[in-house]
Amino acid sequence: MMTRAVHTTGPTSLTNPTTPTGSTDSTDLTNPAAPAGLDGGDKATRGRRLGAGRRILSAVALAATLPYLTLKTAWLAGSRIGIPDGSLLLDGGLPITVANAVTLAMDATVIVLVLALTRPWGRRVPGWLLVVPAYVATGLLTPIVLGFPAQALVKALGMGAGEAVRAAREPFLDSWVFIVVYSGFILQAIALAGLFVAYVRERWGGGRRGVPERRLPSPTGVVAGAAALAGTAVAAAHLYWAFGGSAGLPADRVAAYSAESGVVSAAYAVCALAAAAGTVLLSRGGGRPARWPLALAWTGSAAMLCWGAFTMAATLGVNFGTNEEATTAMYLTYAGQMITGLLAAAVVVRHLPSRRAR
Repeated sequence: MMTRAVHTTGPTSLTNPTTPTGSTDSTDLTNPAAPAGLDGGDKATRGRRLGAGRRILSAVALAATLPYLTLKTAWLAGSRIGIPDGSLLLDGGLPITVANAVTLAMDATVIVLVLALTRPWGRRVPGWLLVVPAYVATGLLTPIVLGFPAQALVKALGMGAGEAVRAAREPFLDSWVFIVVYSGFILQAIALAGLFVAYVRERWGGGRRGVPERRLPSPTGVVAGAAALAGTAVAAAHLYWAFGGSAGLPADRVAAYSAESGVVSAAYAVCALAAAAGTVLLSRGGGRPARWPLALAWTGSAAMLCWGAFTMAATLGVNFGTNEEATTAMYLTYAGQMITGLLAAAVVVRHLPSRRAR
């Protein structure tokens, strides 16, 4: 499942805004016409130079895009670097070329996003035009941040795929490609998370707490409950597969199971539970800071929605890295991920204008 990532956006088998308190800004970050903060802030803020931390994060994020962009450019130019003999990528034709071009453009978007988060002109960009790419980046990168280091640990402990499983795999990419590319993705995730949090604090203010003894409107509570139920069901399915369950999986997938592949399903389960917990906590309100529930709901919903949509599209269209057929259970799980993500995202959107800084 990991093998799809390099030629799409991240592993199909495989960052988080938090907010401080004390601000009095009540601007709605989802509303581009909101009166405060969206015009680039006051002159003092516009003229302020970036601190050392943000300069470092900016440099890291930009540098981390280079491995992926370099490989994609080379492949589009006809190079076979990192692609072994017999790989299906050599005979992928137009679909593989289109996928490489699209994912090259997506990673290049990270450069634009970093500049928008750090340059003065970024304050004049409509809020949604920054929030949406940041949300998508959160969704695509979070499972990689969770899954790839966990797989490396499993391998280090001697619990990776056995020789027979590795020998049965069709050639796809050299192992060093995954190490280089996924390491770059993880650095991008960390750097973008830090830059986005700082941007949100400065542009919209960070002090968002729930109102004491006040919940979100009843319909939103119903949506949050539905998101929690869907997320719990999705998490249960992924945990079952993570620990070796075979029901609902194709025979090839069952035969190839190892702890190394199991942690990928576990990463999805963690994201589903984060979406479920975050939405419920946001809908309950209360006087506690909303930063952690918001971070959970944002991250979990983004991962569920983005990867649910991607895996569904990849299964119905171009199947990168595997010839296996998806089962009904897999389709239902992908759909469940998308439903969880959409419902949780709706709660996040409803929360933002409903909670005023204190």
